[in-house]
Order: sequence, then C-alpha cells, then structure tokens
Amino acid sequence: MDLLNIKEQIQILNTRADFFHVDIMDGHFVKNITLSPDFCRTIRPVCDIPLDCHLMVTTPDDFIEPLAKAGAGYICPHAETINADAFRIINKIRANGCKVGVVLNPATPVSYIQYYLHLVDKITVMSVDPGFAGQPFIREMLDKIAELKRLKEEKGLHYLIEVDGSCNANTFKELTEAGAEVFIVGTSGLFGLDPDLRKAWDKMIDNYEKAISNN
Repeated sequence: MDLLNIKEQIQILNTRADFFHVDIMDGHFVKNITLSPDFCRTIRPVCDIPLDCHLMVTTPDDFIEPLAKAGAGYICPHAETINADAFRIINKIRANGCKVGVVLNPATPVSYIQYYLHLVDKITVMSVDPGFAGQPFIREMLDKIAELKRLKEEKGLHYLIEVDGSCNANTFKELTEAGAEVFIVGTSGLFGLDPDLRKAWDKMIDNYEKAISNN
C-alpha cells in the first residue's frame, strides 16, 4: 500500500478484499522492520474486513495481547517460533478472541505442524523466504500446498490455505490448481499494476481469471 494514502486505499479495498494482511517484523526473525500493533490500532476504525496479522518475530507471545486489543482478526505466528509451546500459544490467541493462523517458511515441512493442524483456522505457506518483497517464487511450495489440501480433505479439517509471496499472473494458475484458497497480493500481484488502486484491482482479477481459464 501507499502509506501516504492509506485511508483512501483501505476504503477502496474494504469492498473488494477479504482480509488486510499486516506484516509485523521485529528485525530479529527477519532483518526487516515493518508494521506494529500500534499501526493496527490506528487503521482498525476504517477497516471493514479482518486484519490478518503475520508475525515475523522471534517472540510472538509478546504480540498476542497487544494485537488482540488493537483489533486483529487473525494472529499468525511462524511455526519455527512457537513449536516449543505451540499449544499454549494457540490457546492464548483463541482466548484473546482472535482466529489462529500458523505460517511455514519454505524449508519447513508440513509435518512440523502435524499435531495441531486441527486447531488452526489458517495455514500460510511462504512461497518466498520471509523478510523482503520482490523475491522469486519457490516452485517447490506447490507440493506443500497440495499436501495441505490433501490432509484437509482426508481429515475433514477446516483451515484456509493461504499463500504469501509472488502471487501474481505468473503463478495464479499453478497455485490454484495446487489448492491455494487465499492469495496475499503485493507489489507484483496488485499494487504495481496501476497507480489507481481501483484499476489495479480490476487488472488483478482479470489476470487471475485469465490464468485459471488458460488450459
């Protein structure tokens, strides 16, 4: 988003998107530093759709209560940061009135979260290494998405399968066929398509529809 025009852009996307994806980075788990619970608190009054808070932080426990108070809809820590106390973290997120997500780095297998798959509302597959925008798509993640889809169907689970990283016209078809249900669109998928966000959204939808209908 263009942070200088964020209220206007939020109002445009309120009637188009399903979530606002908020990247929260601490400069430790990843080198970058981005947004915060205070940012969520600031924008929440003008958001009509849930805030999907992605915790790229070393100590996600520190962020749960502040994000819940700030109005988060989903709180999504990385599996790599919670597996020492995953059940406690999941219960804490739920107790604070938020839906539970978990995020997997590209090199982290689905088996890493196998014992709490049934407890989460959303699983985010990182299709690039976390921390910076504009990285190339990691094709091996198609197999991971397909595995999550298979497990969801076999076990009757309810989690959404979300993809973060390089979701755009070049990848929409393969991601959809693999089983992706939620696409996080950034510079290449949405904001870089047109300076007018309404036009950019229409172009993104057109790119998606063309991609999935191209057999």
